[in-house]
Amino acid sequence: MASGEIADHLQVPPTRMSFHLASLERAGLLRSWRDGRRILYAASYDDMRRLLAFLTEDCCSGNPEICGELAPLAALCSSDDCV
Repeated sequence: MASGEIADHLQVPPTRMSFHLASLERAGLLRSWRDGRRILYAASYDDMRRLLAFLTEDCCSGNPEICGELAPLAALCSSDDCV
């Protein structure tokens, strides 16, 4: 999806949206490519799954009861069975 379309859907000013998209791309959570004059963006779901699994595992510190329902989901996400 193009940056402007994302900004419209989220009701965010286009310049602010570009800033955030660039940050997410640098973090590896988005990928982009040029289509003529437009830059299109797509989520990098595999990298997002790995990040969420890491954050949940780190949050729980080996105590899954702390994270409640998140711990089983993180285990699924780290095994590529995330829904």
